[in-house]
Amino acid sequence: MEVVSKWKSHGGTQGVYRHASNVCACDMTFAVFEPPQAAEGPCPVLWYLSGLTCTHANVMEKGEYRQLAAELGLIVICPDTSPRGEQIADNDSWQLGTGAGFYVDATEEPWNLHYRMYSYVTEELPALVEKNIPVDTRRQGIFGHSMGGHGALTIALKHPERYASCSALAPIVEPSTAEWAQRAFESYLGSDASKWRHYDACALVEDGARFAEFLVDQGSADEFLDSGLRPWLFEDACKEAEIPLTLRMQDGYDHSYYFISTFMADHLKWHAERLK
Repeated sequence: MEVVSKWKSHGGTQGVYRHASNVCACDMTFAVFEPPQAAEGPCPVLWYLSGLTCTHANVMEKGEYRQLAAELGLIVICPDTSPRGEQIADNDSWQLGTGAGFYVDATEEPWNLHYRMYSYVTEELPALVEKNIPVDTRRQGIFGHSMGGHGALTIALKHPERYASCSALAPIVEPSTAEWAQRAFESYLGSDASKWRHYDACALVEDGARFAEFLVDQGSADEFLDSGLRPWLFEDACKEAEIPLTLRMQDGYDHSYYFISTFMADHLKWHAERLK
């Protein structure tokens, strides 16, 4: 695990690291904030999954999470959103290829050679972090934005024994039918849409997956609200399955990091309460 950079911040440490990934067959980069409490022993860990076109750096630079994470004693880990490199399959579309891993394990060529972000985020990276960062693996939460919100919801639904909390900011709740995701899902997973259900939050709930509770924030002025996000679909699925969901429509907010940073503190506090 190579140290790319490291800064002192709010009494803790903001680091960026690089490592050779066997799962993605390339070098991968991720960010970790360790609060001052981590110097004394393991701390609860909160995984943040970013959205389309982002790297680890977007939330690290614009998410405004460090001060409160330091106060709450939370380790915050921010993976990249896809494999990267000149020899790795890509596409001109911002919704497919680099920056658009969608947190799935691709099964179709040429994407299946590198685009295995589900296994990377749920298996390889946690194992690496556990060996190098003082995380308390008994106290883990996961959240994310947009494509990352989709990733957080689906991963939590498939691993309810691992995560004590899950929330999302403007998540893509039903990627199987969303303009944003259909092309990527068909490219990565093939034309059989039944195989997409394994990575679709609404479908997972319909098929019997369960989680203790969710928090979702969504801006009412989000330009992608009707075409790609549609949180009311997840609200209906959770209501039918009797899964507690707090869906907050935030008046006037869009899809940007101005929205994310505004409600970041609420999400950190919500997770901290459940990770005690």
